[in-house]
Amino acid sequence: MDDATRLPPAPRRRPRPGERREQILQALAAMLEQPGAERITTAALAARLQVSEAALYRHFASKAQMFEALIDFIEDAVFSRVAQIVGREGEPAQEASALPEEGGVAQAARVVALLLQFGERNPGLARVMAGDALVLEHERLQARMNRFFERIESSLRQCLRTAAGAAGSATPSVDAQVGASMLMAFALGRLHRFVRTGERLPTEHLQESLARML
Repeated sequence: MDDATRLPPAPRRRPRPGERREQILQALAAMLEQPGAERITTAALAARLQVSEAALYRHFASKAQMFEALIDFIEDAVFSRVAQIVGREGEPAQEASALPEEGGVAQAARVVALLLQFGERNPGLARVMAGDALVLEHERLQARMNRFFERIESSLRQCLRTAAGAAGSATPSVDAQVGASMLMAFALGRLHRFVRTGERLPTEHLQESLARML
């Protein structure tokens, strides 16, 4: 077939606004899922996307900014659901009608389950949550994840304080602090084990484990 009869190449579609940015984040999360993944370089990320490193920097000023965008996603996804479970600032939960008279203990269990299910469904993001993917990255990234878990623990205290008060505890705040700390240690341990092994799921025997603790 000569040039006159050869079909012209299909025009290259220009990504929609924001689409390339999303592709970059999806590729980064996928690379983090690889067993034994080491520190990811922008060169490796660009090669996976078949673009230049300069193309990456048109959307993100640095690799740290890419990780911050992943943390933004984690926060938005998790805290929107936590707000539905425990409500905001003591107000009734948005889905209270679907969970009539749900006690604080049950709410705390649901928060822990939510956290671990999210990590299980997003192995690459689980490495960010556990801090494994943030080693040698900018220290502000780990600081943000620390604040993320502090907020989760605060929500757990809120749930358990209500439950302790309803149960007639003389020290509801202390009981809630101890219970929230224990649940947080459990959740973090499950995430770290999942990241380390790549096999032991965070939700393994979850309901039985929570029942024993709560």
